[in-house]
Amino acid sequence: MAIQKRCLAWDWTNTDGPGHQGVPWAMDIVSFQGPLRSVSNWNTWTPPELKGRAPFRPMVRTEAQLNGDDWNRIQSTGENIIHFFNEPERAGISPERAADIWHRQMLPLRANHGKKLVSPSCASDEAGQNWIHKWMSLVSQQPPDFLGLHYYGTDGNKAIDYLVSMHNRYPNTPIILSEFASIHRNYNDVLGFTMQVVNWMDEQDWVFEYTLFGCMRQVADGFVSPAAQLMNPDGSFTDLMWKYMSDQPMHF
Repeated sequence: MAIQKRCLAWDWTNTDGPGHQGVPWAMDIVSFQGPLRSVSNWNTWTPPELKGRAPFRPMVRTEAQLNGDDWNRIQSTGENIIHFFNEPERAGISPERAADIWHRQMLPLRANHGKKLVSPSCASDEAGQNWIHKWMSLVSQQPPDFLGLHYYGTDGNKAIDYLVSMHNRYPNTPIILSEFASIHRNYNDVLGFTMQVVNWMDEQDWVFEYTLFGCMRQVADGFVSPAAQLMNPDGSFTDLMWKYMSDQPMHF
């Protein structure tokens, strides 16, 4: 029986849209019979190519998703887990403002619709840690169901140490690592990092879910590693994607 904690970061550009051609056919190749449990795309809308084969994780990524069609989708979604804010410390959103929005708009989703809510997912640097600690203190009376985190680096031990430190600080809040990846430029090192962290997380009952970045045809930016891509430019899957989708434990 597979331990199903893995989420697929399915970039929005993989979905056909106005002015761009996606690779929706690639979703048909994805297996949800193993460790993969869910799909995210940093948006409120579900990729139509998912075809209901796995749960989708809608996200209120920025303040722009708090009204209009995006907010209507959040309010009417049949999905049971909703992510709140993606690296707000880098988007100019203060912990105080995010806490106000949490109480005013997000908590009614839990109270009235039974949704489970993920905290904002901050970067693991000092600014990100300071932000999330402040926010958690501001919402301590009505905390999130899950603590959202991000981690990028080259040392698997440091990634594990970070997750343990956050768990020790918030022991009653299960963790969703909503983005993580090795930024090493050598594939064997990328695979070593990914194997170490994934196999360890599978054994921790307080890690609810994790999302390896990212399934997209183009490298997102100069920070992430081309060697850590889950998708090739033609829409086919990389070796790392096949391992992430199929292997448990992950191995060379």
